[in-house]
Amino acid sequence: MSCEKEDELVVDRVVSPVLVTVTGNSFLATEPVMVTTTIAELNKSGILDHSVGIDTLPVSNLPIKVLLNNNTLAELTTDAAGTVTLNKTWADLGITAPAVGNSVVLEWSGNYKGQAFTKTGRVQVK
Repeated sequence: MSCEKEDELVVDRVVSPVLVTVTGNSFLATEPVMVTTTIAELNKSGILDHSVGIDTLPVSNLPIKVLLNNNTLAELTTDAAGTVTLNKTWADLGITAPAVGNSVVLEWSGNYKGQAFTKTGRVQVK
């Protein structure tokens, strides 16, 4: 038997059409969980000009679903600055007795210019 060369690995992933920035990931057990997410399109037209570079343009009026365990937790729409804010209690996130170190994974999903995207993030009790 001899070794056979396999075709290159192929991963069917596509580059996200937007930049998704999540702010807020650690909260006290007694405070609400307020996570702000900003959605921006990358304007790469000046990528070859060092005085311009890549610019971010906020994406407004974009529907965003926030998922917890593959279930819709919230449906939000970005504002003029491209932001949405998720405001929930720990109980809303399935943690009825929050203790330091407890965490949940949230997903922000949407569709921009025909391309779906998802950003995964974790919020934790501090």
